[in-house]
Amino acid sequence: MSFLHTIFGHPAIRALSSEQKREVNHLLENLVKIGQLDDYLSTSPGGQFDIRCHHVEARRIGLKLHQIGGLELMQAARAHVNRKLKAVLAEHLDYCWQNIGEWKA
Repeated sequence: MSFLHTIFGHPAIRALSSEQKREVNHLLENLVKIGQLDDYLSTSPGGQFDIRCHHVEARRIGLKLHQIGGLELMQAARAHVNRKLKAVLAEHLDYCWQNIGEWKA
């Protein structure tokens, strides 16, 4: 991510309406909390994790982000997670989001 993205935000987020920005910011907050508390992947299904061991709510957030802004917005969210939680959890998110829209892990 470039220095300008850090200061002004990702272009995919800047391009949204103010209402969409509020919604996306709320989704990003929840996505970071999931990463901090639960991770995006598990070693076994059950509870908050589906049969593929992917966090159910994190996938729901990925679907919603895709509906709002497509792959570019999902990439912006992934960059946000990488910045807040570091690369390992961002990589876990990559796998959690596989097969959402055009997302490839």
